[in-house]
Amino acid sequence: MSTPLIELCDIRKAYGGIDSPKVEVLRGIDLRIHPGEFVAIVGASGSGKSTLMNILGCLDRPSSGQYRFAGRDVAALDSDELAWLRREAFGFVFQGYHLIASASARENVEMPAIYAGTPPAARHARALALLERLGLASRTGNRPHQLSGGQQQRVSIARALMNGGHIILADEPTGALDSHSGAEVMSLLDELASQGHVIILITHDREVAARARRVIEVRDGEVVGDSASVQPVLQPVQQLQAGELRQRLDRGATLRGAWKGELLEALQAAWRLMWINRFRTALTLLGIVIGVASVVVMLAVGEGSKRQVMAQMAAFGSNILYLNGKHATAREPAGIVTLDDVAAIGELPQVRHVMPVIGGKLMVRQGNNSQPFYVGGNNTWFPEVFNWPVVHGSFYSEADEASGAAVAVIGQKVRSKMFGEHRDPLGQYLLIGNVPFQVIGVLAGKGASSGSEDSDERIVVPYWAAAIRLFGGRDPEYVAIAAHDSGRVDETEAAIDRLLRQRHQGKHDFELTNDAALIQAEARTQNSLSLMLGAIAAISLLVGGIGVMNIMLMTVRERTREIGIRMATGARQRDILRQFLSEAVLLSMLGGVTGIVLALCIGGGLLLAGISVAFTPAAILGAFTCAVLTGVVFGFMPARKAARLDPVKALTSE
Repeated sequence: MSTPLIELCDIRKAYGGIDSPKVEVLRGIDLRIHPGEFVAIVGASGSGKSTLMNILGCLDRPSSGQYRFAGRDVAALDSDELAWLRREAFGFVFQGYHLIASASARENVEMPAIYAGTPPAARHARALALLERLGLASRTGNRPHQLSGGQQQRVSIARALMNGGHIILADEPTGALDSHSGAEVMSLLDELASQGHVIILITHDREVAARARRVIEVRDGEVVGDSASVQPVLQPVQQLQAGELRQRLDRGATLRGAWKGELLEALQAAWRLMWINRFRTALTLLGIVIGVASVVVMLAVGEGSKRQVMAQMAAFGSNILYLNGKHATAREPAGIVTLDDVAAIGELPQVRHVMPVIGGKLMVRQGNNSQPFYVGGNNTWFPEVFNWPVVHGSFYSEADEASGAAVAVIGQKVRSKMFGEHRDPLGQYLLIGNVPFQVIGVLAGKGASSGSEDSDERIVVPYWAAAIRLFGGRDPEYVAIAAHDSGRVDETEAAIDRLLRQRHQGKHDFELTNDAALIQAEARTQNSLSLMLGAIAAISLLVGGIGVMNIMLMTVRERTREIGIRMATGARQRDILRQFLSEAVLLSMLGGVTGIVLALCIGGGLLLAGISVAFTPAAILGAFTCAVLTGVVFGFMPARKAARLDPVKALTSE
């Protein structure tokens, strides 16, 4: 006699134990099934025949005893090898059909081939051929609820045959069918048995069992009758030998499958389920959409504010250094930066322009109007050093500067306060202090660089006019220095520091500051504010992630039977994990894309409202990445829970 395909030695199965009474369902089953056999296992309800089928099909493990498949001890197989057996060696036909409700007939039939890594074209062709062979050629696109009971059972038979179906395990295949459909199913099983398939039929109906060539009777968990002792086993020519199947098991257990095909199928199934449950999907997406949109908009508002502030500050010159005297020690008077120092600094190669400034707030009068303004004496480099052009009239000349001419260039706020919006100030006189100055130009608007000071409330006069006519001093209040390269301001500052130490006999009685450092500090402050806004908005993304986890846990609970079906058709734990994780990630990706679109729409509205907004690719990509990671993180636990379900419990769940 050939090597048995299946050999059970003293198989026992008990449930319960620690916190509940122990119930022994199988009590020492000894059984051998050879290639080519058509076996019926018959018994009343509760006799243990379904538990025996679950153990035979590697859906469950015995409590004790030995199960050898093609001579190999099944107890030594890991979960992936058991999945391979269910996928390649066995084909299940259940009383309740166990078809996936959201998939078509063809997709249900193809499932074992997907987990086997069969290319799409090949599995499509085989599934269509099997359905046509079973009389369902016109029903390939129908879902289970669109098929009759007999048609659904034929779909499950086609699925069992998809990867070969060397051993068909049929659990009450006619129990839920009418007599005509039941007869058709039994005829199919007879045909498969004649072609060499091993058929193991589980039934309580002795008339159905009589169709088999061998009948095994089970009662109270024990074999009480076996017709094999009186009937010879027929050996069909096309039967599969145990040794060949054993070789396939040894080769196939190490195969990893076609992960790309499995991932594509997982994404397609995820999209189909999301579409079927559109309302629930929309509610789940709401949290992700709001979270992503909030993060993107908040970061865009923060970036827009930062750019606006930086642009205002940069308008005053990012390459400008300021020099003034200070106390070298507490006991010494403050140092004085002289005009000779200014001339020496102007000779440095790192310096583009140098401008002494002398000034202060003075009362300015025009007619009966009297206002205090800052009045500064500057040389002719003022427009270039401060990037501050004249928009009306002209700036004073070098001749005006050298002669100390009483001319003035005024800021926009000085013009509006002293002359009004419609009166031309050019040629008019302002009494600064007690000295009349003729207005020859109006500066462009600058606004406030910081605090409450407004640079447009400024009057610019020639340096010597201010020194002699207004302030009565020669040395500057401070010196503004424009570096050649705004990217090398620190190098310029170091060169000036060395020069002044030499000129001041080593004393550090001066102070150098630069706008670049101020701008960088302001940029860091704005970045911190943007991050804070983004972090606050990210809380809503976290809430959305929790929503994804909750809905995925609910999905696992609702689809427990589907998980059992997938495991029975050969899905490994990682396949189930990939299936549900793909759904969570796809959900999060869809929410991320929708959130970004919503954020762009909101940003457009803010721009129309005059609010500064700046979207950056980094912020958009970061928010989308966070959304996807949210799906991975919060979807992993439900996916792992699904992957760790017991196949038998999953199949019998309601």
